[in-house]
Amino acid sequence: MENTVEPSQQDAVLRRRNSTGRWIEFIKKNYFLYVLLAPALLLTIIFKYVPMYGAIIAFKDFSPIKGILGSEWVGLKHFEKFLSSPNFDVIFMNTLKLSFFGLIFSFPVPILLALMLNQLRKAAVKKNIQLFLYAPNFISVVVIVGMLFIFLSPTGPINQLVIWLTGKPVMFMSQPEYFRFIYILSDIWQSAGWASIIYVAALANVDPELHNAASLDGANLLQRIRNIDLPTIKPIMAIVFILAAGGIMSIGFEKAYLMQTSMNLPASEIIATYVYKVGLQSGDYAYSAAVGLFNSIINVILLVTVNFIVKKLNEGEGLY
Repeated sequence: MENTVEPSQQDAVLRRRNSTGRWIEFIKKNYFLYVLLAPALLLTIIFKYVPMYGAIIAFKDFSPIKGILGSEWVGLKHFEKFLSSPNFDVIFMNTLKLSFFGLIFSFPVPILLALMLNQLRKAAVKKNIQLFLYAPNFISVVVIVGMLFIFLSPTGPINQLVIWLTGKPVMFMSQPEYFRFIYILSDIWQSAGWASIIYVAALANVDPELHNAASLDGANLLQRIRNIDLPTIKPIMAIVFILAAGGIMSIGFEKAYLMQTSMNLPASEIIATYVYKVGLQSGDYAYSAAVGLFNSIINVILLVTVNFIVKKLNEGEGLY
């Protein structure tokens, strides 16, 4: 009996061949773009995907002598140890509070800055203000924290004003209740201007005739912002918020660690600093890897959840 192929199957095979042929032709035509992409792709694979192999030590009783494969498999032992440790509640809540309050208070600031910059009509004035707002982003975190310790020290300028008003200094960098306020406020000062660039660029695409027409119809400034500017940057706001919420547990290690003192540890000890101390200072690599992996899993769950919620509220527009 001769093998026969149905017409529908033949059509499917031809479509796949044509699609593959078009794809190969596209690559040949734009090969230079792929050459430019290759270094970035290679670095991403080497420094982002290859290190994932080391994450399995979170499930092993890792020994540098035995190596990753030779170490004994212990399953979820390290995760259970972290979740049952007396420090878990404090460290987890410190991380969550610092990230959550930082997101709530810092997210609207770049949007407000972009809306205000968009109202400036003199290009020279606008550029000078933008330069002033972007400059803090290029200051090192070490320098920023050094400035905080100088300005908020008992003899610093801030405390000089406090002494003049109350008669006694306030130990800002030592008392736990001030840590989050100082961390978030300094972070807004450093990053808000730079974060507003993406919104400024989006608002630059708004047709000025829309504002002129709205003004002729009697719309005031707030009405024009609400009905013209905000809808323009709404998709960008959604994506930025999803990414920020997805990384809500990934606070920068450097700044929190540099701002730590023995007095403010009840508020400043977060997962990132805890992993550093347990892993590099104490040498418990498997346990620190488990804590770091736990943190990453929470971030992924938050990213998927927030993206789902935003898509429901934003008419299907989300990160993916």
